[in-house]
Amino acid sequence: MTFDGFETLAIHAGQEADAETGAVVVPIYQTSTYAQDGVGGLRGGYEYSRTANPTRGALEECLAALESGIRGLAFASGMAAEDTLLRTVAKPGDHVIIPSDAYGGTFRLFSTVLERWGVEWEAVPQSDTEAVRRAMRPETVAVWAETPTNPLLTISDIEALAGVARDGGALLVVDNTFASPYLQRPLTLGADVVVHSTTKYLGGHSDVVGGALVVSDADLGHRLAFHQNTMGAIAGPFDAWLTLRGIKTLGVRMDRHCANAERVVEALGRHPAVAEVYYPGLPEHSGHTVAERQMRAFGGMVSFRVHGGEDAALKVCERARVFTLGESLGGIESLIEHPGRMTHASAAGSPLEVPADLVRLSVGIESADDLVADLTSALE
Repeated sequence: MTFDGFETLAIHAGQEADAETGAVVVPIYQTSTYAQDGVGGLRGGYEYSRTANPTRGALEECLAALESGIRGLAFASGMAAEDTLLRTVAKPGDHVIIPSDAYGGTFRLFSTVLERWGVEWEAVPQSDTEAVRRAMRPETVAVWAETPTNPLLTISDIEALAGVARDGGALLVVDNTFASPYLQRPLTLGADVVVHSTTKYLGGHSDVVGGALVVSDADLGHRLAFHQNTMGAIAGPFDAWLTLRGIKTLGVRMDRHCANAERVVEALGRHPAVAEVYYPGLPEHSGHTVAERQMRAFGGMVSFRVHGGEDAALKVCERARVFTLGESLGGIESLIEHPGRMTHASAAGSPLEVPADLVRLSVGIESADDLVADLTSALE
């Protein structure tokens, strides 16, 4: 029997009851190696846990189902997933187009690691599909997209970007961390690869670090699996188990994240200390129409700029109490941060530098009244 409902897949895909004991939760196979039935006689196909592990395999199957992909691969972190992907599809002399407001860690990987390895990159505003088309070169192997972007919540048209990438013989890679597969499925819109920091909404409880790739092509999945095993930055069994546990409640959590974010955005929009609010759910947001078309809802991430410059933004971060000052996002607790000094400090002085008066919120699932009251107090 197959199921299509997202919440059903989140609970059951790759997670059948244990055949021997009937346990309804996937066991944690905390082992490095496996007894073999004679030389080369692998019991169930397992030989060494870097290559394959039943707990990690359950997570990978679930991820593929949630993203409507052919194959999922779980990694030790989102950056490990990104690095493995890029070293699989790119070589010295190749070119990759990234967003003009990409995540700071992604920018750092390109600018300080891959650049020295001979991979060229170019930052392009990807909400402008024609700008991406003009930036394509014969050497372009991938268009690397985030939508919504981190931290300015810019929206790109995934289907249009897929067409541009395909016309140029390149892959479209979409970092779907901010939306999660509950809100957006890039592979169904033409993307070739989806990237996740599973640390964020998929894990959802700020207790595990991980990453994932999901692909729509079996051959690419095979190549990535080879590099995953060869390079070795895999998700451990307990980390995979924690991520699976988080995924089970992703749908209900995302509903609350989105509802709370809308309340926060409404309050910020009418506060005199706030200069501008970035949220794709706002009708005046430049990407609102595209987001409406390709997303189920608009997410739990909100950014805003304050009057008074950087000092005022820092004070808002310091005064918040329900919102915890910290990096990361997507957990059940609300977080507040100053991107320019924290998550995006590596982009300072570059074309990707973020505004100094910007504050980023990861809106959690607490009482919306308490969140609004906390921010109102911090702004005053």
